[in-house]
Amino acid sequence: MVLISAHSIQKFMPSDDWREEYKAYTSSKYELDLLENGPKSLAQSWMMGALYNKWKKIKGIKDPEPPDCSSSMKEWEQSIKKYENTKDV
Repeated sequence: MVLISAHSIQKFMPSDDWREEYKAYTSSKYELDLLENGPKSLAQSWMMGALYNKWKKIKGIKDPEPPDCSSSMKEWEQSIKKYENTKDV
């Protein structure tokens, strides 16, 4: 289980300020309406996410790299060996 502090979540959570900033980068009536009134459907929420990603790219904000959660079959087999001995009891 991974515990994430509220401070680290807040660092990556967008505030509504990005909407106001992004208005300067678009002239599309649809995008401006979406930025002002928010999404009303699933498709609009996808569009809002795309606009947010464009804003992050403009501002040079990069998402943190995901943790490496890969493992090998060899590692798994070694971790299982400790349980195989308890089965015989």
